[in-house]
Amino acid sequence: MSQSRTPIESSHESLSRDELRALQDKRLRETVAYAYENVELYRTAFDEAGVDPAAIDGVDDLPMIPMTTKADFRTAYPDGLFAVDESDLQRIHASSGTTGKPKIVGYTDTDIEIWSEVVARSLRAAGVQPGETLQNGYGYGLFTGGLGLHYGAEKLGATVIPIGGGQTQRQVELLQDLESDALSCTPSYSLYLAETAREMGVDVRDLPLETVIFGAEPCTDPMREEIEERLDVTGVDIYGLSEIIGPGVSMECHEAQDGLHIWEDHFYPEVVDPKTGDPLEEGEEGELVLTTLTKEALPVLRYRTGDLTTLNYDTCDCGRTMVRMDNVTGRADDLLIVRGINLYPSEVEAVVLEFEEIAPFYRIDIDRENNLDRMTLTVEREPEATTDLDDLHDRILRRLSNVLSFTPDRLTIADPGSIERTETGKVKRVYDHRR
Repeated sequence: MSQSRTPIESSHESLSRDELRALQDKRLRETVAYAYENVELYRTAFDEAGVDPAAIDGVDDLPMIPMTTKADFRTAYPDGLFAVDESDLQRIHASSGTTGKPKIVGYTDTDIEIWSEVVARSLRAAGVQPGETLQNGYGYGLFTGGLGLHYGAEKLGATVIPIGGGQTQRQVELLQDLESDALSCTPSYSLYLAETAREMGVDVRDLPLETVIFGAEPCTDPMREEIEERLDVTGVDIYGLSEIIGPGVSMECHEAQDGLHIWEDHFYPEVVDPKTGDPLEEGEEGELVLTTLTKEALPVLRYRTGDLTTLNYDTCDCGRTMVRMDNVTGRADDLLIVRGINLYPSEVEAVVLEFEEIAPFYRIDIDRENNLDRMTLTVEREPEATTDLDDLHDRILRRLSNVLSFTPDRLTIADPGSIERTETGKVKRVYDHRR
């Protein structure tokens, strides 16, 4: 691989499946040979598995390739997975490192160009047009969100307001004063912004804002409906992760809002059984595994993302032919096991947000008392809610029982504003005190 790679073609979005497969096969062969030659971890993994890189002829041979995990990034910290010399790097980013050493990722000039292109594609799919204004509420710095959206918007030809995370009252003022067309931020932050605007006496629904591009957190359909209603916008989901490139791996189109198109000419997706790692059939839910097809600084083969989703190859109403992944509403490592019952926080969220009297803010606390697991679910009532709280409490518990066959040991309906908000970074919903 060299920086003379063929320029990115936006026309790839509507290639036939046969044309796309031929391109993927070619790029996978190049990537495997490149990774084997330049990254010791992959050379060792292939040799130990007895796999000759030359035997990988295309994506049908992917199951022969060993998987890459978060542990590999941490073992190789800081730059053991880089395939280029330091002098060839243009930029370095990193994950938050909240669960250990951060994952360090690097980019060459070509990687930055690819990243900008796939984010520009994503923004166009979201309905953002050249000449429009994007207010970028993602954090700048080592986190990939801020600069990823920034460069992609400029590549598209949009105007960027690089305010970053936080400064919520200022965010509202800029939405008013600069008449921003689109806002990018986490789903929880968009709701917090709407709440802050209301406290300022501003009705966000009266502003020119048309689109909210949210990501970096799971977002259920009820949460999306809350965002769209409270801000009077079209809410579209963007997906990405630092280990692969950052935001822009896939994007929901505004025409259909029915799954996120994975830019398959750059990132090849698989879905596997989270327990066994075995590939699953189309339409089955499992763990998303991604292989980069064009990365230079950090080629990644069969990376286990931990995100749970399904793949849909049906033709989309927007005309794009690239596969769609369902919105990620949970992670394999987010599974809560309480008294032998398995459930995901997103399942609890979907039930709670069915109730109009409940605001889209909640908290789950799990602790252990006398060797027994106990769950406390705290939700917030809407400021305008006048329903009898005892009746609402009972209705929520009945609905949780009917849908999930589970009820928390304690359900608290808190006053408006009681649950902590997050202005920057990802919101924390679950507090597991057993660990």
